Amino acid sequence: MRYKDKRNWKETNEKYVQIGYFYFNPVFLLTWNEELKKMNAGKVGEPYLYPESMIKFLAVLHCKSFNYRALQGAMKSLSEMNHNFPIINYSQICRRINELNIDFKILEEDTKDYLLVGIDGSGEKVSNRGEWIRQQWKVRRGWIKVVIMGVKGKKSKYVADIRVGNENLDERAVARQMVRKNQKNIGILFADGLHENEAMFDLCEKYDIPTAIKLRDNCSVKTKSPRRKREVRIYKSMPYEEWTREKGYGMRWPLTEGIYSGSKKIFGEYVSATKKRNMYHEVKLKFWAYNLLQGVT
Repeated sequence: MRYKDKRNWKETNEKYVQIGYFYFNPVFLLTWNEELKKMNAGKVGEPYLYPESMIKFLAVLHCKSFNYRALQGAMKSLSEMNHNFPIINYSQICRRINELNIDFKILEEDTKDYLLVGIDGSGEKVSNRGEWIRQQWKVRRGWIKVVIMGVKGKKSKYVADIRVGNENLDERAVARQMVRKNQKNIGILFADGLHENEAMFDLCEKYDIPTAIKLRDNCSVKTKSPRRKREVRIYKSMPYEEWTREKGYGMRWPLTEGIYSGSKKIFGEYVSATKKRNMYHEVKLKFWAYNLLQGVT
């Protein structure tokens, strides 16, 4: 059967127009003086010369593969267009972007609701070298491990929590930390088979959190966890397709892998930083910028 594209192209076209508007809309120029006045109020030492909103503007462009020298050039171009602000140096851009305090949390408007929540891990490359070079020269630089908690809010899906580390990051332990931190707002937790363990089920039982966690085909009721035993019995009592419908398991993809897919498609799947700390920060910046694109601020 031939695939039928059901997208609303009027809405899709407008969406892409808004993305371009988002990238190249230097609104910081309108609030430059007022923002600097607030930032420098009571500050000890040298005053800030550039507002944080400008640094965030540059951080988003950096996520789109603009290197720091290119960002300096962009600011030079804007300054010469009759704005006449001091031109920031690329080294200052690097320092300010890597010092940005970016926050991930459940939005205030969603804190009173029970939300659909998905937790999953993925990886980011530490280099943009092609697979051929990796295979031919046996070069291996490892991966950056990322674990996100995606939620379905009133307005859109977004990343409400994130952990970044090396490839040895314990995804299951991190997921349990996220559940503890956000348990008041989790209406149902979606996760893949990696999180099918007694510790996760017992934690969800403690906080009375419904779960849609995929179980192994050979899962057994021989377990010390009463909650896991109940979930296994439910899982084995019906065909897998029926279980996915009953649990709404299809929502796991848009809350986790869909976000990963969207972020990597827009911002790429590798980092340009070379220092470990800056690598981790760059990964977080990409998901922060992804949230901004969803209208989450």
